[in-house]
Amino acid sequence: MISIGIIGGSGYTAGELIRILMFHPNAKLDFVYSTTNAGKPLSIAHHDLMGDIEMNFTDTINPNVDAVFLCLGHGKSISFLEQNQFSSQTKIIDLGNDFRLTKDNHFDGKSFVYGLPELNKANIKNAQFIANPGCFATAIQLALLPLASHGLLNDDVHINATTGSTGAGVSLSDTSHFSWRNNNMSHYKAFNHQHLGEINQSVISYKRIIAKN
Repeated sequence: MISIGIIGGSGYTAGELIRILMFHPNAKLDFVYSTTNAGKPLSIAHHDLMGDIEMNFTDTINPNVDAVFLCLGHGKSISFLEQNQFSSQTKIIDLGNDFRLTKDNHFDGKSFVYGLPELNKANIKNAQFIANPGCFATAIQLALLPLASHGLLNDDVHINATTGSTGAGVSLSDTSHFSWRNNNMSHYKAFNHQHLGEINQSVISYKRIIAKN
């Protein structure tokens, strides 16, 4: 049985992760960390979990869990790891974007493996630190990488991708209200999205492999 901790447990990503883990035959949810909801039941943030799991949020961690998922906002994972230590055997999986790029993927003398199974399956199996790919980046790479692997990406690629309101996270903003989102579409970080770096990184690595061969 694998003991697992979740950091940043009140967000949408953590909610989905809890639903997966609590029914997994080989996983035991050890703690769900949330400073804003510490001491309150998980269902206070994830209403659909009511009656399925009797567990409270906590503001303390168990540093000896087998694996920990970081479900913090982008840019917050590295600061959390600098202030909190886990055992030398704990696997750390970051669901944010702190360690996805090769130039930023080092921490505590170790490197995070980019966690796209279709690209790095063998390395992921043996990795202690894993940087989970972004949502848009995953969908786009699954479409582009087969083309890149055959040397068929020789021109600019234009992608129009659409997401729902949950992509903005649980924090309120002017553009997350129902009256703004309902029956409406708006552009978001056109030509400057944070996932472009990891997509380009993977495509370029494929091109280099082709060039060597």
